[in-house]
Parts: sequence; structure tokens; C-alpha cells
Amino acid sequence: MSNNVIYTLDAGGTGFKFSAMKDAIELFEPFTIPSASPDLVGVLQKILTGFQQVEGKCGLPPTAISFCFPGPADYPNGIIGDLENLPTFRGGVALKQMLENVFHVPVFINNDGDLFAYGEALGGMLPEVNQLLAQQGNPKRYKNLLGVTLGTGFGGGIVIDKTLLNGDNSAGGEINRFRNILYPTTSAEDSVSIRGVRRVYARDAGIPFEEAPQPFDIYQIAMDMKPGNKDAALKAWDEFSTVLADVLANAVSLTDSLIVIGGGLSGAWPVFMPMLIEKMNAPFTDLSGHQVSRMETYAYNLMDDEDRIRFTGKMGLMVKVPFSDQQVWYDPTKRVGVGVTKLGTSSAVSVGAYAYAMHQLEMMKGE
Repeated sequence: MSNNVIYTLDAGGTGFKFSAMKDAIELFEPFTIPSASPDLVGVLQKILTGFQQVEGKCGLPPTAISFCFPGPADYPNGIIGDLENLPTFRGGVALKQMLENVFHVPVFINNDGDLFAYGEALGGMLPEVNQLLAQQGNPKRYKNLLGVTLGTGFGGGIVIDKTLLNGDNSAGGEINRFRNILYPTTSAEDSVSIRGVRRVYARDAGIPFEEAPQPFDIYQIAMDMKPGNKDAALKAWDEFSTVLADVLANAVSLTDSLIVIGGGLSGAWPVFMPMLIEKMNAPFTDLSGHQVSRMETYAYNLMDDEDRIRFTGKMGLMVKVPFSDQQVWYDPTKRVGVGVTKLGTSSAVSVGAYAYAMHQLEMMKGE
């Protein structure tokens, strides 16, 4: 418990979602201001107005302001670069210093994928999985998490033993720049995004892109919940899962961690998650024609009841210690679990923003 109040913001290309947290609990229902504006001054004024409204709603001054903002950016110094989704940001905008000049408190800015992963690592999927392991009597515990956000864009963040991996250039976890396995001249984001799902549906349905349904409608069509071109809908999610599976299999081979998925497209997990797990585990075929495991680990679908039990259950055997009568437990299967956000994407970002600010404030005290 503390008296620290942290103002937060989840900034996207279409809206700025504001909140405030105390003791990791939101003080009021978050509110959103549309981000669109004809010029930079208009966008910056919306950010200032939003935080001023936060102060009015919670009635408490901030100890710090901590939030996510699209990149590219120099996050430690709070300078925002040239943005695609907010095109009025050009040439370097010193957002951190501007807010510190107005509110006279420390300001911390991060990538949305980073704060999403951080929130889920501290208060979401990671502790929940470890609790399930304990309930099953499994001594295994996970410390690391790869978080990905799927929506207008494709973002990522990495947490290693409760520490957020920022990278030396504020570019840690930028998995959107992985090569697209289906269209090698472009990035994975062209398929793992809203536009990617709509593009494939439009192509296979033989309609213009502008007439393609939104991804949630394409999900409902694929699940027979809504009329439409089911073959095109299934193909859209198949291409989406193919590209996503290749990225996640490559990334988790480095992080050796749990994977949590968030963002607007995560709600379609019932259709794409089984495809995703199958493709992540599909073996390579080497140049001699032999099959080789795709990953050192094996991926489990934590959204499936049976797979979750297999993942968390105590498995293995006792092996004899050479030259002794002792035996020790050994589980030869290396497992990684893939699940969907437990907190909700925006709430996870807020928790991550709060925790990051508290950590930075503690470090500032020690200096």
C-alpha cells in the first residue's frame, strides 16, 4: 500500500485511453479521447486535456505519469519519432519533457507491447500459470514471458525474471519486423494485423478490400456464427496463423518462455489458436528428407482445457543417481504455453505502466 498515484495512457492510432492507478488498482473507469487531429498541436493538446481530466476524475495529483506510445521512439528520453498511425509526429517530439514541464512530476514512456507483457508478467498470465502448476503438484515454475499484441499493428514485449527488456536502442521485442514467411519481401505485420486478415478474405472472396468485413465478423463467419464466405474466412485465419506461428516459434526459441497474446484480434483465438499451436509444433524437414523438431520446446494451447492440464500436470520419472542409491525427478519434455491475456489488453498495459513507474521511482530514490 502506498500514496502513489500514477496517471496512465494507452495511446493508439485511433484513440487515447486514459486512467489512473493507486496500489495497482484503477481509480475510475478509463475513458477515451479520439486521437485524430489535423496537426501536432491538436494531438498534444488532446494528451494534455486527457491528463487534466484524469486529475479531475480521481481528485488526486499524480506522483508520476507512465504510459505507452507508438514507436519508433527514444523511450528513455521520451522523444517520439516519425509515426505511421499518428502522422503529425515527425522529426522528434519531446513528449516526456513537455509533460514534465506541465505536471511537474516524472514521466515514463514505453512501447505498448512492452507494458502489456510487463503487466501480464506481474499480475496476469504468468502468475496464474505458476499457481496452476502449484495446484497440480508440479515443481516447475516459469519466470519469463513473451507478450504480443495483435491489432492495427503487431507489437511485442519481453520480460525476463520480472525485468522488462528494453534493449540498448529502445527496440527490444519488436517482432513486427520479422520476415513474413508467406510473402518474404515484406514484414510479418502485413499478415498479422487487421489489414492482413481483411486482405486475405477480400482476395479469396473476390471482393474489393474496402468491402471486406472487419476481423471480428470474419471470425464469426469462420465459426458459422454469421453468414458469409466461410472458405475465405478460414483462409484468412489460416494465413494469419501461419505467419504468426513462424514468428512465435522463432522468438520463443530465444526467450524460452510462456507466450501471452493480447490486442483486438486476440478475441478470435477460438478459430486461430488451434491452427497456431499445430503450426508452431510442425517439424522441419532437413535436406536429407528427415524430420527435425521445429523448436527445442513443445507448444501447448493454454486456452484448451485438456492441453492446459497436460501442460501443468506433474509428468516425468525418477532417475537413479550414478554410484548411489539416490533417485531424482526428471521431466524430459520442455514445454512452453501459449495463452490469451488474463487482465485484458488495456488493463495489462495500465498495470505494466504502474509497475514500471513504481520501479523507476524506487530507483530514483536510491540515486
